[in-house]
Amino acid sequence: MNTPVFYDHFERHAHGEGLKGHSTHYCPGCGHGIVHRDLADAIGELGLQDRTVLISPVGCSVFAHYYFDVGNSQAAHGRAPAVAVGHKLANPDAIVISYQGDGDLASIGLAETISVAQLGLPITVIFINNAIYGMTGGQCAPTSLLGQRTTTSPDGRGAATMGKPLRVAELIAQLDGPVYVERVALFDPKQRVKARRAIQKALRLQAEGRGYAFIEVLAECPTHLKLTPELAEAWVRDQMLPVFPLGVKKDVAVEPWFQREAPSYDVERILALAGAEPVASGVEPAVPADAAIGDLSIKFAGAGGDGAQTAALLVTRAAVAAGFDATHIPSYGPESRGGTSYADVQIAAGEVLNPAAPEPDILVAFNALSLAKFAPTVARAGAIIYDSSVITQPPPLPAGCRVLAVPFTEIAGDLGRPVAKNMVAIGALQAATGLLPPEHFVATLRRLLKDKPSLLPLNEAAFAAGQQAVTIAAAHA
Repeated sequence: MNTPVFYDHFERHAHGEGLKGHSTHYCPGCGHGIVHRDLADAIGELGLQDRTVLISPVGCSVFAHYYFDVGNSQAAHGRAPAVAVGHKLANPDAIVISYQGDGDLASIGLAETISVAQLGLPITVIFINNAIYGMTGGQCAPTSLLGQRTTTSPDGRGAATMGKPLRVAELIAQLDGPVYVERVALFDPKQRVKARRAIQKALRLQAEGRGYAFIEVLAECPTHLKLTPELAEAWVRDQMLPVFPLGVKKDVAVEPWFQREAPSYDVERILALAGAEPVASGVEPAVPADAAIGDLSIKFAGAGGDGAQTAALLVTRAAVAAGFDATHIPSYGPESRGGTSYADVQIAAGEVLNPAAPEPDILVAFNALSLAKFAPTVARAGAIIYDSSVITQPPPLPAGCRVLAVPFTEIAGDLGRPVAKNMVAIGALQAATGLLPPEHFVATLRRLLKDKPSLLPLNEAAFAAGQQAVTIAAAHA
């Protein structure tokens, strides 16, 4: 594979060294390798390399990002079409390719597949149909043939209990959104030429802004067929073609129509649309000594109902209103009460590059489980603030971290509303770290509670009480 759209060395294999650094992970005779080559050549020939985003979900093509020197996104199993829509709308000039297998696209991701196809955005979908779940163990796929033996149909697929094979190209072609749908194969040189042309046409239609294109490729899987590559090609020709006839299923002449401005990322404009106050200027977030300047990560963690998610949202919005880029990623545990749920907040003076906080600079913990789970992950010289009302015997905490025990629940209870403990925690966070001036948090709180003004006095009092608790603790330290 010597196309410039491939990397010179594949770092996944032998660190890119030697012969292995030039070969993919695909089995001998696998159709993925041929399609990869044709797709890469089409991207290069059309001059689309710098605009292309390739999306590969779970499946045999999961490592495609090691091979294609283009933009790459990894998607959860079946979710590549949804990710593709996000990329296309966020960057309308991008050439977005969703590259999927039959178990992924036709089973786990069928709802997303149909919804995105009907939407009709100029996106290119490459659908590899080898009639089996390849990477995950050779289970029966929606496209497996009647009588085909798989790990989940050891006696052969039966129509009565497993249904008949799903003809995805025909299904997609009957929708209004797609403009071009074709099924191709790879079992001889003539069919490979047709496949190559179909892939290039699908990309060209997207580049011209004409619409959604779907290419189904009948491909060989010698490993799970337990056949040589030559016999696998014959099996596709003799067994799959009667069920999945080749050819163009839909080809509609459409004038270029997709002309869309990229979305605005201007903070002031976005806040104005939301009715928020103007962005403040000249504010710098406080950052622990070992954190990158202007880039701060905070993890809020507690049981369901502790208010960790609300606290994270308020801090994120306050940071955005102050002129920073900030993200809030919630994660909910299976328990609605008593377990742990958490939210990661990232605040950056420039752009947040990773919204996750696996090693947060600051941890705010509302219960013992959360403190025990996340305290060991806090960055060196970071800060840990926890609710000493409910965590009376904290576990050993990392050396080098600043630790503050603040009775969130007790303070909120003294104010007459224990659920306001999250505002106590935010007040403590502000006083302990200097993260944004206090008025930014108060202004954001007022915006969030503009429809519930009766709750404002209590929450503002809780915020001030959290600040005071840290100030008093510091005076006695």
